[in-house]
Amino acid sequence: MSRTRRFLTALRSALVGARPPSGRSTPRPAPRTSAGPGEPEVEPSAGQSGPAATVELDPVQVRRPGWGYAPSPNGALDPGEIVWTWVPYEERDGRGKDRPVVVVATLTGGAVLAVQLTSKDHTGDADFVPLGVGDWDRDRRPSWAAVDRVFRVSPDVVRREGTFIDSARYTLIERALRTRYGWR
Repeated sequence: MSRTRRFLTALRSALVGARPPSGRSTPRPAPRTSAGPGEPEVEPSAGQSGPAATVELDPVQVRRPGWGYAPSPNGALDPGEIVWTWVPYEERDGRGKDRPVVVVATLTGGAVLAVQLTSKDHTGDADFVPLGVGDWDRDRRPSWAAVDRVFRVSPDVVRREGTFIDSARYTLIERALRTRYGWR
């Protein structure tokens, strides 16, 4: 076998046998931020990365959220307001998508605590608070607030549509979160 052929065989063996640092057998592709020829540029969502990124919080680490239903068209994110932001998937693998979230409390530093909304039916599921139909869904589908995950959302990374839940629905979500996580 020639030296070149031995080198190529060894190189191929090294590359085929290599595993990514995570231990997965195949790496996941990075989020696409540039398009192919003839396709429009795809920009990452504002909440996807950087210091203002939307992040899932460990509820045990959340200290004294600022509760209180207070929606107001004052420019600040207020508990009871529904906004859109990038939300990471439960797999925590860097992927996610733009989703509606309801602001449930204020946090220090100007960020807010939020839970995601879904129109997927979760009747009878303790991880979801039923909200019914509201102006936040253009198709007028029933919605549920997921209380099994909470997010820190920066005001800099939201898309606002001027929509709020009413105080009764807010109270249902707040009560579910306080009970679940022991928050005061």
